[in-house]
Amino acid sequence: MQLKHFLQVTDLSREEYEHLFERTRWMKHAFKQYQQYWPLVDRTLAMIFDKNSTRTRLSFEAGMNQLGGTAIYLSTRDTQLGRGEPVEDAARVISRMVDLIMIRTHEHDILQRFARHSRVPVINGLTDEYHPCQIMGDIFTYIEHRENIAGKKVAWIGDVNNMCNSWLQAAEIFDFKVHVSAPPGYEVNAERIGLVSTKNFELFSSPHDAVKNVDLVTTDVWISMGFEAEAEQRKADFADFCVDAEMMALADKDAVFMHCLPAHRGEEVAAEVIDGSQSVVWEEAENRLHTQKALMEYLLLGKIRHS
Repeated sequence: MQLKHFLQVTDLSREEYEHLFERTRWMKHAFKQYQQYWPLVDRTLAMIFDKNSTRTRLSFEAGMNQLGGTAIYLSTRDTQLGRGEPVEDAARVISRMVDLIMIRTHEHDILQRFARHSRVPVINGLTDEYHPCQIMGDIFTYIEHRENIAGKKVAWIGDVNNMCNSWLQAAEIFDFKVHVSAPPGYEVNAERIGLVSTKNFELFSSPHDAVKNVDLVTTDVWISMGFEAEAEQRKADFADFCVDAEMMALADKDAVFMHCLPAHRGEEVAAEVIDGSQSVVWEEAENRLHTQKALMEYLLLGKIRHS
């Protein structure tokens, strides 16, 4: 089987995602029925963390265990990577000892350099540029609730960050449209994230205009890891971009709300929205577990089908 990495959303085709979502449904059902499924016995996942995490570590570690494999946690603070060992050397060594590697770091270039020198598949657990595993879980969650995302409209409100970048990439693959509303100075850089055209997204200066009649409203924290020094400025810049009940009322009546978490109620989202009836954030968080299990199975074993 040809070595394949998952570093950004565009690394897989729509057909491959459809297979992954089919596997996700099967694995989630088996999990709920307490059915043992161990296709990755004797396989080991190395999880390298340069950024702290709750959901990423838990979902990958629990997921690998549920597939019969073993997950090893490595922090750059506790390894030679944190003491200046070249990324390329670390990749050559670690990939000789495990079957799969997940990395959560800052610069996307670090991930790419690691992958170029790895003998095993590398998964992006998050970089400053992209968060493909989260988007995979988000799109599966929407399909789970509303069957199909093709042709739908998604409103991204707030910071144009790694999540927004990944939503924009996904829009081209799944053929939906993203309405992006961010303050001046936080605009989309379509060329930087490799978008083929602008037909799958539209920019709005007003978040209220961006959410009108959309099928999904989503946001993220205003101050991502690494931007803490800009906290006060960002809070001022994003003051009008809180997703509240008034804003959600402008979306389609069947629209859902998503947030990749952790959330700050009263900042980027009102408590009445994230804890309200349109919110699917808890299912969204759970689905990280199941979509990543399907991803790990695919990267290691290729396409497997069950009736």
